[in-house]
Amino acid sequence: MNESSARKVSDSETLMTHRALPEDANPAGNVHGGVILKHIDLAGAVCAMRHARMGVVTASIDRMEFKAAVNVGELMLLYASVNRAGRQSMEIGVRVVVENLMTGEQRHAASAYLTFVAMGADKKPTTVPDLILETPTHHRRNREAGMRRELRLEERKRERLAQESEQA
Repeated sequence: MNESSARKVSDSETLMTHRALPEDANPAGNVHGGVILKHIDLAGAVCAMRHARMGVVTASIDRMEFKAAVNVGELMLLYASVNRAGRQSMEIGVRVVVENLMTGEQRHAASAYLTFVAMGADKKPTTVPDLILETPTHHRRNREAGMRRELRLEERKRERLAQESEQA
């Protein structure tokens, strides 16, 4: 993509909210991890679509970490940001903060890194705009995203070699 089509990180930063309802909960009254994951995927997809200005598909989810329980009645704030833009894919970081609406207390509940692939009108992967990093935090996140990408590629290579040796 050319420089004029590059977009700033701040252009696509996304905040979504979801109030945890009884149908989201397990018998202990905590929100199911799958419900949290669904909202993480949705917030990440919206952020990726805002950057690419086209449809996207989830390619992978890395480092999904549940740090604290989410209880019925609490508000989930999902902060999503583009960490890295490749040729056809983007890594989006999503942080879930939970707020007790009665006390205002907040806590970090979950984090994940998701990779989305941009899909053209022909339903095939297509290029995404370059990413303009604006702050030292954006630069750090971009470096870390590059390291995670290298680790994913190495892991795929190891898996492929293990499968090939198994077939031999």
